[in-house]
Amino acid sequence: MRSSPSIRRLVRETVVGVDDLVYPLFVREGEGIKEPIASMTGCFHFSPDTIAAEAAEVASLGIPAVLLFGLPGKKDEIGSEAWAEDGVVQRAIREIKQAMPELLVITDVCLCEFTSHGHCGVIREGKVDNDPTCELLAKMALSHAQAGVDIVAPSDMMDGRVKSIREALEENDFKEVAIMSYAAKYASAFYGPFRDAAESAPAFGDRRAYQMDPANSDQAMAEIALDIQEGADIVMVKPALAYLDIIYRARQRFDCPIAAYNVSGEYMMVKSSAAAGLSDERATMMEVLTAIKRAGADILITYFAKDVARIFSE
Repeated sequence: MRSSPSIRRLVRETVVGVDDLVYPLFVREGEGIKEPIASMTGCFHFSPDTIAAEAAEVASLGIPAVLLFGLPGKKDEIGSEAWAEDGVVQRAIREIKQAMPELLVITDVCLCEFTSHGHCGVIREGKVDNDPTCELLAKMALSHAQAGVDIVAPSDMMDGRVKSIREALEENDFKEVAIMSYAAKYASAFYGPFRDAAESAPAFGDRRAYQMDPANSDQAMAEIALDIQEGADIVMVKPALAYLDIIYRARQRFDCPIAAYNVSGEYMMVKSSAAAGLSDERATMMEVLTAIKRAGADILITYFAKDVARIFSE
């Protein structure tokens, strides 16, 4: 059953396809911007007026969705630009949906890129205050819905934020906007390149008080169950490669779409190894994504999305 390429294709159990992919994009305040991100090879910062062209390329490759992260022009203690009607993400949503209405737009819902301190919520006595943060996250998600988003993706790991967002959406007649919850988001060392790209590193302390302990898996199942109960339509495990067991357990237990985020550190390990001549980038990329899919992920959020799609267009 392994003797030729054709028979291997015929009996292959796990297949990564373009339909599985979500491509993350970074949008920052300004005009005419398409700037390489130094910490993430092949990735760029866009401004709202240039991001539609990138979205058009993504759509032309058959990729069904993009995930937006925003870098505002100004930050404050509570991240008020996150829910501004003319905020950088809100303008990017409108630009993409006007140019490519069939492309799904997903938005990251978190305050870390918008706060002056870099934490994911309101700070009280040196700690993130959960409940007031949930209120602001609901305002942020609602502003994205008003701009035309298809899916909101809360990534903050506050308790009860999915319920707050679901209630805000339904009370304002946005019942069709889906929630993709970062349900099991770990306090990981693999986020380094992203934090540089999103300019979201915390100014003090770390995020271990609200992101998950990498040693825990039973807790991840409890967090996922709570988010589904509160109204999440899709649940996510992040990171992916070091947490294949969590993806597998979630797939065995929960009957809903499961996303996995192949994060910046995982991406740059492959890129850096290939650049040093130590590995075949294409083969390694596909092996990594196949492993994530084999573990049980339905949706692959990855900076490799365009590279994968180009393989299938060859």
